[in-house]
Amino acid sequence: MKVLLAAAEAVPFVKTGGLADVVGSLPQELRRQGIDARVILPLYRDIPEIFLAKMTHVLASTVSLGWRRQYCGLLQMVYQEVPFYFIDNEYYFARDGLYGYKDDAERFAFFSKAIVELLPHLGFMPDIIHSNDWHTGLVGAYLHAGRAQAGKIASLFTIHNLRYQGVYPHFVLHDIVGLDDRYFTPERLEFFGAINYMKAGISFADIISTVSVTYAKEIQTVEYGEKLDGFLQRRSHDLVGIVNGIDYTLYNPEQDSAISSLYSAREQAGKKENKAELQKIMGFPVDERLPLIAIVSRLVDQKGLDLVLDALPEILNQDIQFVVLGTGDEYYERSFSTAAKDFPQKMAVNIQFSESLAHKIYAGSDIFLMPSCSEPCGIGQLIAMRYGAVPVVRAIGGLKDTVQQYDEATGSGTGFCFAEYSPAAMLTALRQAITVFRNKAAWMKLMRSGMKRDFSWKHSAAQYKKIYEKLWEVRQADA
Repeated sequence: MKVLLAAAEAVPFVKTGGLADVVGSLPQELRRQGIDARVILPLYRDIPEIFLAKMTHVLASTVSLGWRRQYCGLLQMVYQEVPFYFIDNEYYFARDGLYGYKDDAERFAFFSKAIVELLPHLGFMPDIIHSNDWHTGLVGAYLHAGRAQAGKIASLFTIHNLRYQGVYPHFVLHDIVGLDDRYFTPERLEFFGAINYMKAGISFADIISTVSVTYAKEIQTVEYGEKLDGFLQRRSHDLVGIVNGIDYTLYNPEQDSAISSLYSAREQAGKKENKAELQKIMGFPVDERLPLIAIVSRLVDQKGLDLVLDALPEILNQDIQFVVLGTGDEYYERSFSTAAKDFPQKMAVNIQFSESLAHKIYAGSDIFLMPSCSEPCGIGQLIAMRYGAVPVVRAIGGLKDTVQQYDEATGSGTGFCFAEYSPAAMLTALRQAITVFRNKAAWMKLMRSGMKRDFSWKHSAAQYKKIYEKLWEVRQADA
C-alpha cells in the first residue's frame, strides 16, 4: 500500500511546531509496519545545506495557477529510509521563515496543485494521499477537479490545529486557486463569503482525522469549533481522533547525547545530576530539595500563558525554581523576561528555540507546566513524562487523553490536571504537585509511572494503518 504524506513542514528539514514532528516521525513507523510511506514538502530556503547537498533533481516543469504559469522543480532524497520529495519554486519558497506572507494563499495553492500535477513523475503513484492542515487543504479539491485521478486515489486529511485555517477573499478562488464557483458553496470552500483552505481539506477528504480523541469531540462544539463545528458535525461519521506519538530514538534519557547524565525509569540517579546541571546553567542555587518547574513552549496565548503571568507572584512566592524556554508574542517574551530579572535566583527565561537546551530542561526539571487554553494533542507533556518531569496540565484535548490525574489514595496516575481555565485552578494543581514532590517515595513512583507509559509512534501508526486499509479496501471495491 502506497501513501504520500503532504505537509508544509517536517523534521529534520524545517519546523515551526508539532506538525513537523508528526510528519518527520510517523512515516518511519509506517514503513516499519509495511506501508510504503513517502513525504512531499516545499523546498524552503531554510532547509539546511547538509540536506540540500544530498537531494537529486528529478525534473523541471510548470504549474498553472489562475492566469499564471509558474516554474516547478521536483527534487528528492531519502532520509532514515523514508523517501522525501521537494517542490521547488524560489519565488514562493526562497524566503526567511515558512509562513506569514501576504501571498500565502498563492504559495500554498501552488504547492497543493504542484503535488497533484507532479504525481505521474514521482515514480510512485500513491493509493492514498494523506494531507495535513490548511496548507495542503486544496489537494483534495484539485484531485476532484482532475477527476481521473480522484477516482483512483483515496484521501485522508488530518487537522493538527483548527485555529489556523487559511481563510481568503472570494476572488482568490478564481484568480489564484483557479477553480470556478461550483466550488464556492457551503458544502465545499465557501466560508462566510470567503474561501477556506482548511474547509476544502475537510470537504474533499474520504476520512478526516485529528490528533487526539478528545480534540475530535471538542472541534464539533461551538467553543472549540472555530466556526466549523457544524460542518464537522455533518462529517462526524468520518472523523476520528488519533493521539500523536513521539520519536523514542530522539527522546530517550537512556541515550540522549544532549543531557549530562543518562538515566532510566529504574535507575534514577542521573535525573538528579541533570537537575544540578540545569540549576548551574540557569544560575540557580544547586538544591535538589527545591522543585524545579519548567515551561518549554511557543509563547502564544493558546498555551495558557496568561494564567501563568497572573499567578506568577504566588508561584514565585513559594520555595521553587522556574525555567521558561521559547519564543513567540512580544508581550509574553517581555513579561517573562522582566519577571526573571526581578527574581534571578528563582526564575530564568530563555527567549530562543534550542533543541539541545530543551532536552536539558526536560531532563533536569521536576514539574512540567502546560496550562493550555486549547491543545489539539500536545507533545511537550509526552516528552516530559519520558524524561521523568511530572506534568501539570489543563484537562483539554490531547492533554486530557495522555495525562492521568494522580490519586493520593492509590498512588496511581502520571500527573496533575485541572479543568477550569483560571489562575486559581492552575495554582491548586501546581500546589498539589509541589506537596507530593516533598514526599520522595510518592514522587518517585509518580515519575516512574509517567516514564513507563508508551507514547511511541508504534500504536498511533497502527491506527493510521487501519484507516489506510479501510480506504484502500473501499477503493479496490469501487475499481
